[in-house]
Formats: sequence, structure tokens, C-alpha cells
Amino acid sequence: MATYTPKNILITGAAGFIASHVANRLVRNYPDYKIVVLDKLDYCSNLKNLIPSQSSPNFKFVKGDIGSADLVNYLLITESIDTIMHFAAQTHVDNSFGNSFEFTKNNIYGTHVLLEACKVTGQIRRFIHVSTDEVYGETDEDAVVGNHEASQLLPTNPYSATKAGAEMLVMAYGRSYGLPVITTRGNNVYGPNQFPEKLIPKFILLAMRGKVLPIHGDGTNVRSYLYCEDVAEAFEVILHKGEVGHVYNVGTKKERRVIDVAKDICKLFSMDPETSIKFVENRPFNDQRYFLDDQKLKNLGWSEQTVWEDGLKKTIEWYTQNPDWWGDVSGALLPHPRMLMMPGGRQFDSEEGKDTSYISSPNQTQMVVPTSKSSVSSQKPALKFLIYGRTGWIGGLLGQLCDKQGIPFEYGKGRLEDRSSLTADIRNIKPTHVFNAAGLTGRPNVDWCESHKTETIRTNVAGTLTLADVCRDHGLLMLNFATGCIFEYDAGHPQGSGIGFKEEDTPNFTGSFYSKTKAMVEELLKEYNNVCTLRVRMPISSDLNNPRNFITKISRYSKVVNIPNSMTILDELLPISIEMAKRNLTGIWNFTNPGVVSHNEILEMYKKYIDPKFQWANFTVEEQAKVIVAPRSNNEMDASKLKKEFPELLPIKESLIKYVFEPNKRT
Repeated sequence: MATYTPKNILITGAAGFIASHVANRLVRNYPDYKIVVLDKLDYCSNLKNLIPSQSSPNFKFVKGDIGSADLVNYLLITESIDTIMHFAAQTHVDNSFGNSFEFTKNNIYGTHVLLEACKVTGQIRRFIHVSTDEVYGETDEDAVVGNHEASQLLPTNPYSATKAGAEMLVMAYGRSYGLPVITTRGNNVYGPNQFPEKLIPKFILLAMRGKVLPIHGDGTNVRSYLYCEDVAEAFEVILHKGEVGHVYNVGTKKERRVIDVAKDICKLFSMDPETSIKFVENRPFNDQRYFLDDQKLKNLGWSEQTVWEDGLKKTIEWYTQNPDWWGDVSGALLPHPRMLMMPGGRQFDSEEGKDTSYISSPNQTQMVVPTSKSSVSSQKPALKFLIYGRTGWIGGLLGQLCDKQGIPFEYGKGRLEDRSSLTADIRNIKPTHVFNAAGLTGRPNVDWCESHKTETIRTNVAGTLTLADVCRDHGLLMLNFATGCIFEYDAGHPQGSGIGFKEEDTPNFTGSFYSKTKAMVEELLKEYNNVCTLRVRMPISSDLNNPRNFITKISRYSKVVNIPNSMTILDELLPISIEMAKRNLTGIWNFTNPGVVSHNEILEMYKKYIDPKFQWANFTVEEQAKVIVAPRSNNEMDASKLKKEFPELLPIKESLIKYVFEPNKRT
């Protein structure tokens, strides 16, 4: 694993909570690094958070706003900055409901200014963008697997929406200009120095004052909490070992309900929870749960060190020793404070209107936008998919995914070879994208195509070309689910060599009529610049009862060959196909997980996870040829193009375990 060594680091928002712990840690542990911190000293920032670093020769503080392009460009050049750790942001969800424009200004525009400065100066070797777990949206209450880094972003409040928007800009600058970006998405953090608008310090300060602890809603909302020093260590690891283009979840599997957090604090203050906890009106929308899969970061060598009980005690001890760290924060301790975030100080806007401290600013400005709850948007939805292949396996799964992600879609009624019916579908449905998951593969297998050649040509060639042409006429992108079974191992790509066939390679397998038609139509589709061709191979899903599933097939055969092949884990890759539509990607893509896996390796996993008594026998390709009509394709596909676009894509064996065997584990 390559290690990155920075020289001059700019940390934005470093007088805030998390960034100050990161800055202090780097200043302390790496005296050879120059640490320049930039902070506008907003209401939730405090120079005292940086006291441990202020006397260090490798530390420099600059007061300023990331929204100032002149200042940012000046700092990058004069301080020879080669690394940016971008923490600066408005982060409190409650505030975002009352002052969302300030969140857009800070979180999106501020990030854009930084990115543009990086592009102009051309000297940045790492840009670490700090995001949040909230961009994934709400996690199902019964989910046992957390959101992984390739999960769809579904923000539910103005704060998380601006963070997701900032992520899109970061990703775009990485792709368009080659900026070496890394993104992190973290769980809730707690510990010393945190401004008491957040749950834990708010409860601690209220308990110190002998006041009741207000809980939004019924307190069953679940959150994961990491101690600040563990998080600072995580950023230290990501800085040195993180891979460019990747996203890293910074999380913990140890979840707690809000009501349980309140009870734990009551216990440490010897307060009676029955009388010390008050349930108040909930937020406009309060996600029930966020749950992350943090294995990717653990693979870099990081792990959580501080248990909840110890971290909470340390935090309470700090606040009891520093009760006036933030000055008068009585307004922040209200059940529903709204910080107006004016430059020059703090101002709280409260519906209660009493016991509220105001620190005014001479240059206050407010933006008021009239809204109407009864207004209904008549705009065309951002996405609407038209899917062909309703009765097919992939087409059916695509519809389920759209339902789950809230994407409007309809299945096409027309037949692929009937141009007029396809045109009618598009005019009636008005889609933004078209997915073609229709096609003939033969039942029970491709041998069927050998005796039904005209039907195969009609659908796989003529039908697909007609749909592509109609889509082009209407300015629509068509995502076409094709096949990688158009190659076979050869002298240039020998079995076991790790040399896979690339997107630009010429198909070399014509053993089956099915493969011939697929290779033929793929070549012709190159003339259409509105087509995204996805080469699927030996598709597998977590539904082990589906007869189309490759695992289901070979587990029912009396004998199998044992040849390593590239394969497609649909549970991981179909969501990526939807993301590809959103990005309007075109051209040919090897739509497989990286690497290869053999029949025997899959059946060994089947035996380990599903049926310990399972047995099978092998036979040779020559013996197989005696019981099938058409030869079968065996190959390795080079998935590096897809991996570059989606760095979180798992290797085939890891994906098999995570998406197929672990969820179905019986042994």
C-alpha cells in the first residue's frame, strides 16, 4: 500500500470541532509538516480549540472565508499548499431548516471556490473533502448491512442536500480536471470542544445546570457515535493511506437510541430519567437511522479505540472543567434553536423568545423567500426511466430498484422490432433515460438460440438497433444490457494470466449463435453516440432460488467444469447502472466485478455458507461438449474502466460474500 507524505497542508474550518482535533494531532505528530488553518470564526468556531498548536513553529492560523477566491488562491500560492483537508461547513440540521441559503453558500459555493483554486494553481496532490453519513439518507430499521461507499445518495434535509451537492462538485473536478480527490462520510462525533447545539454537549450542559433534557420526537431515532480522537486518527490514516478517487466511510457499528444517550448522561449526573427527560416536537424531518459499512477504512489499518462509556466520561469531565468555553450559549440549549449565523457573532432565533442571548452584528443581512405549502410543482421529474424487459430477470430487478430509490419508471409496452410502438411509448411516457434489458438468451440456456435463429436475430439485433435509433431521434440515452460472452481465452489473454479483455478489443468467440448476434449488434451500436453498452457476464444475485442465477444453475448440475471467469454481481452492479444513467455515460463498459472466480470456488462458498453437505463433480470441457449443443464462452474481462469510474466496486470474490452468501448464510 503506497503511503502519501504531504508537505504543506491547508485545513479549512480548523477552529471548529472535528477539524481542530485533526489539526492539533497533525501539528503534534508531524513537526515536518506545515499546517495552515483557515477559519472565518463563525458562531461554532473558537480559537481556544487550537491552543495546543498555537506555539508550534509548524502552525499558522489565517482568519478568512473559503468563499473568498482571492484569499484562497493567495494562500495556496504563498504557502505552497500541496494538500487540502476541507472541513469548513455549516453542519447543524436544525439550522438548515430555518436558514438553508446559508448552507448553500458555505457548503456548496465555498467548496466550489476551493476546487476552482486547486484547478487554477495546479499544485494540489491531495484534496480530502469531508462529507457526512447523512448524504445516504435514512437507513432501514431492520438493515443488517450498512451503507457502503457506492450506495446511492438520498439526502433528506437541506444540510445533507448541500453536502451531497458539494460531493458532486468534488467528483466532477476529479473526473474533469484530474484533481486528486478523496471523500469521507462520517457518523456523529462527540468529545471536548464541541459547540453545544449538538445533542451530547447540549445534554451535558443542561444536566450541569439541573435542567431537563429535551428530546425531539419519541427518542427512538438511532445514531452511531465516534469519539473525536478516534476520528482525528481516522483522518490521519486517510491522509497518508487513502487512495485518490475513493470514498471512505468513517463509522462505528455501535448504535444508540437518542433516549438511551439521554439516560446514560442522566445516570452519570445522578439524575432521575423519568423526571429529567422531556419529549418535544420533532424536526420537520428526522431520519430514523444512519448505518455505515466501515470495512474499507478498517482495511487501511484504522479501528475505533474509545468505548462509549469512556468517551462519554471524558467528555463530561471536559465540560465540567470548562463550563464557560463557549461563553453565553443559553440560546443554543433551547429545544429548537435556530442560529441566524450572522458574521461577527451569534444570534439565536427562538419561538420561545425568552432567556435568549443576542450578540448583534453591525452588518446583518437576512434573506426571506416566500413559500407556499399548497403550491405543487408542475415541473418534469428530474429522472424517469423507460424499461424494456419487464418479464426478464434484469428488467424486473431494475423496476424493484427504481421503486426502492423513488425513481419514477414505466415498462415499455411496444415490441423492440416495432418502431411505431417504441415511438408511442416514448411520447406517452416522456422518459429521461431508456434501459434495454430485453433480449433472447434462450430457455433453459443459449442452446435454444441454435434452433431459433430468426427469432434471436429479430430481438437481439433488429430490435436492439431499432430501439437505439428511436432513442437517438428523441435525444435519449439508451443503456443496453449486453454480454461479455463474446470472448474466449486466447494466446494474448491466457487463462490465469490476469490479462483481461478490454472494451476496445475485438470479440473472438463465435461458438454460439447467441454470442454471434450479441457481437454483431455491439459492433453496429458503436455508430450510435447515445448508447451505453454494459457487458454482463454470468450474472449472479442474492436470490438463490432464481433459475437464471448462475449459482442456482451450477448448484443443480450433476457435473460442472472448473474454469475461472469474470462475473456480474447484480446486487452491486445494477445500482451502478442507474448511477451511470444519471451521469449520462456512453460507450462500451465491461460490466463485471474485477477479477475472476471459478466454478469450484463458488461451490466451495455455497458449501460453506448454504449447505455443508453439498457435493459436486467436475468434468472437462471436452466432456461438457458432449451434453451441450453450442460451446460456452470462458474469459476474463478487464474491469479497470468501470473501477476507475466507481472506485468502491468490489472484487468478484468479496462481492460474492458480501452480497450473495452472507445474506443467505444458513450454516
